[in-house]
Amino acid sequence: MSGLIGKKLGMTRIYNEQGKAIPVTVLELGPCVVLSSNNKKVQLGYGELAEKKTRKPQLGFYKKLKITPKKYVKEIDFNDHDQEFKAGDVLNVDIFKDGDIVKVTGISKGKGFQGGVKRWNWKGGPKTHGSMSHRRPGSIGASATPSRVVKGHHMPGQMGNVKSTVKNLKIVKIDTEDGILVLKGAVPGVNNSVVIVNKIIKKK
Repeated sequence: MSGLIGKKLGMTRIYNEQGKAIPVTVLELGPCVVLSSNNKKVQLGYGELAEKKTRKPQLGFYKKLKITPKKYVKEIDFNDHDQEFKAGDVLNVDIFKDGDIVKVTGISKGKGFQGGVKRWNWKGGPKTHGSMSHRRPGSIGASATPSRVVKGHHMPGQMGNVKSTVKNLKIVKIDTEDGILVLKGAVPGVNNSVVIVNKIIKKK
């Protein structure tokens, strides 16, 4: 397997042998249950969901597998095609090992409606001589051609709350008993938000 579903617990720091502080993110991964699989992907379920909150067709699917309904369902790639998975198999954090390089996907922190200076790092207008355009957008037109605002123009709007992936994070520590994974660096999302951790496989 190349990945698991879990949640972000928060950030802290650890100290190496030289006494240098290393910022780390603590994740709780699994247990994830295999719902279905083919020769390329495995469908995993994570988190418990009450039966009364599950749609009847989905509830019938889970009852057929004799599995409790899952709150989050994701498809994960796997690279070892000699390995077989069947519905009901449980996967834990022990699929990773110290030193692995992974990427983490989550929903970034939502920061509401923000102006262009904060959202896009605009330089801003002059701050002296009676200027009233310190943080305003200014002109957004495109003259006579094409006589419209070009799509994708940097403007004020909602900031954050989008799917985000951070790559090349190194695993510092693994606790298989509690399902804890410690990564060097920051991970997108607020505390207790759902994340997907995938190994990065370098292609030859």
